[in-house]
Amino acid sequence: MFCTVGRPLSLTSWLAVPFLFSIAVLGLTGLGGLLVGAPGQLALSSPVFGAGVAVGVATSGSVGWTARWQRTWLRWPYLTSVLVVGVLLDGVRVPVPAVVGLGVPVVVLLVADYFLERRRTAALVEAGTASPAPPC
Repeated sequence: MFCTVGRPLSLTSWLAVPFLFSIAVLGLTGLGGLLVGAPGQLALSSPVFGAGVAVGVATSGSVGWTARWQRTWLRWPYLTSVLVVGVLLDGVRVPVPAVVGLGVPVVVLLVADYFLERRRTAALVEAGTASPAPPC
């Protein structure tokens, strides 16, 4: 599907990707609302969950699937269920401090993981165990 650089994504990490992305977006939205003085409630949005599912689809090509059946019978039903949950939760109001308190640490976690993975990939390239460009 897409070219991957570095190590394959573990199945458990991939299962968390749509939710982590959605929580991070909601946290940043809530932070923006706090900065401009918006009301103390934030409505959950199904497009945010849809974007999380899109990130899940985009990253599913780099997952180290442990069995062949998982690629079809776990990937698509799981992402569909995340999307259905997002549609069902559309419009539910949650307190902004709770969203920011959960979402901002997730953003920090994702950014830190990104830089850690870049260092690991650079070390693999330097050691000669990985190529600097993905084989596409």
